Amino acid sequence: MPGDKADVVMFGPKPIIEDALEKAGLTLHRAFAASDQDAFINQIAPNVRAIAAVAGHGPVDSAIMSRFPKLEIVSSFGVGYDHIDAKWAGEHGIIVTNTPDVLNEEVADTALGLTLATVRHLPQAEKYLRAGNWPKHGDYQLTPSLRDRAAGIVGMGRIGKAIARRFDAMMVPVVYHSRRPADVRYKHYPNLLDMARDVNLMVIITPGGAATKNLVSADVLKALGPEGILINVARGSVVDEEALIKALKDKTILSAGLDVFANEPQVPQELMDMENVVLLPHVGSASHATRRAMDELVANNIISWFAGKGAITPVPETPVKKL
Repeated sequence: MPGDKADVVMFGPKPIIEDALEKAGLTLHRAFAASDQDAFINQIAPNVRAIAAVAGHGPVDSAIMSRFPKLEIVSSFGVGYDHIDAKWAGEHGIIVTNTPDVLNEEVADTALGLTLATVRHLPQAEKYLRAGNWPKHGDYQLTPSLRDRAAGIVGMGRIGKAIARRFDAMMVPVVYHSRRPADVRYKHYPNLLDMARDVNLMVIITPGGAATKNLVSADVLKALGPEGILINVARGSVVDEEALIKALKDKTILSAGLDVFANEPQVPQELMDMENVVLLPHVGSASHATRRAMDELVANNIISWFAGKGAITPVPETPVKKL
């Protein structure tokens, strides 16, 4: 009921979320601090009504959620929520929330920066300078350019639109692929292969999960072509990582910029050894300001729910209702 001192469990530390929940009068259980986590969960499970899904929990699947018979809400950190079985949650009357909008511009900035770094060899050029090669061997090699490129964005949601605006400002033509057309002026490609054939820069910002697993396949990479550049700021699962490594080795595509990987934080050594790849450790939204806003939204979804105001940002698979 609204006003109850509801019990919330966290499986990983997040001080901003912890402070906000406790200041709101909620009872916070820090499973991550327990010496025997399984025994701790058994002890608190009958009273837990919310999970703040931030870190340390692994997949929030039916096995986890069903351990808490009074569970009402799972508030997740991040826009992507493929680690949560939202369909099962919705079928069992459990709300799942994520943190959209507050990170749109930050991730779009990262996508643009990663694109520029990849196209213009910025990390490689800095490495060349730091190694003392400029005075010894002369200017760094000439690089590809954005000037002769068309960008195909895979996914035209909030972040995709923010990325497209940045390409507009840089006079880079934009087209996109998504399951359904979006309310934008850019050309929509229902078929990803068709889009890949028509562009030479592909930026991935579509949700992860089973529906998009290995969406960017060997065939898509072949269609992108030998001048093609792939940028992934979505989920590592969206790209067939083995096919990508082969495409880069065989020069099926020109280069890639990756902020996400199939088995994070493990990155294939083959990718790290390549000079035509720019790699980032999943830093898309990782600024102080944006991560604070995401933390606050995780907490505020739970606080709003137990205040009887409903969830702020429920995902489509789960019911939208008030207590």
